[in-house]
Amino acid sequence: MKKYLLFSTALIAFSNFAYADSHPHWSYEGNSSPAHWGAIDESFRLCQIGKNQSPVDLSQSIASTTQHLTLSSSLSGEYQIENNGHTLQATPTQAVSPIQLDGKQFVLKQFHFHTPSEHTFRRKHFPIEAHFVHQSAKGELAVLAVMFKQGKDNPALTPLITKILAKGETTKSVLNPQQLLPQNQEYFRLNGSLTTPPCSEGVNWVVFKTPLDASQTQIEAMQKIIGQENNRPVQPINSRIVIEESK
Repeated sequence: MKKYLLFSTALIAFSNFAYADSHPHWSYEGNSSPAHWGAIDESFRLCQIGKNQSPVDLSQSIASTTQHLTLSSSLSGEYQIENNGHTLQATPTQAVSPIQLDGKQFVLKQFHFHTPSEHTFRRKHFPIEAHFVHQSAKGELAVLAVMFKQGKDNPALTPLITKILAKGETTKSVLNPQQLLPQNQEYFRLNGSLTTPPCSEGVNWVVFKTPLDASQTQIEAMQKIIGQENNRPVQPINSRIVIEESK
């Protein structure tokens, strides 16, 4: 069996990720849109000059039958759900069990949504993409990305969109995010970045191949809550290698 080159993890302080939701002001429209992020503030320069930026188009990959991901055994519990003006975000209010990636533990810090999707599959967008943001004890980040296609009603999405939260509004609900992860554990892996300012690089990306269903009503509810298209355009892949892992 061939040996495949896997990217190495890079250290990223979680404070950098938290900064993505704070000032300086950035948005998805006008002079503060993705095309201008790199010029808004010196701390955002990687958005413009970075060579390992996310999202990307996933059209070419190297196959591997070795899997390096073990999902969490339990994510069920109470979550604070917030419309932060950029996205709909859910944050656990108590500790949840970690995932294992490359032999390291990463704990879920929050998950949020983009509509339409940020990553594309052979240049195809999906109506919704969810990002499950995890952090290791050393501050490294791993993001699990899940696509949603138009289809049947998805009961796991219902608690998140039952109430149309206005910008800055929060609520709490008992959720089981494991139901928002595909049962088919085939996925793409690559080294990338945050998809929002400051666009820090060294993020471990795991993008699941199999999309989940969401009804048209659910898609429209998510779009209404977010209030705008909040997807960063795809970035150049440059010299990065995409690994497709499956059993």
